[in-house]
Amino acid sequence: MHWKDLFSPITHMDTKQVESFIESQPEGTYTLLDVRQPGEYEKAHIPGSKLIPLPQLLNRVGELDPAKPVIVY
Repeated sequence: MHWKDLFSPITHMDTKQVESFIESQPEGTYTLLDVRQPGEYEKAHIPGSKLIPLPQLLNRVGELDPAKPVIVY
């Protein structure tokens, strides 16, 4: 998979829209992707999110399921 395919089409969602999306979807049908650094993730993160720091994303994009929507923060 090419990394650009993962983010097409791109939809911008504000916090309330993301919360609504998460509440309306069954667990495991989407991926919450935290692209911050490990120290930031350890201090606070959304439960169930997957950590892939942004500098590592290109090399680790294969860890994401292309069939699931990805919410990146």
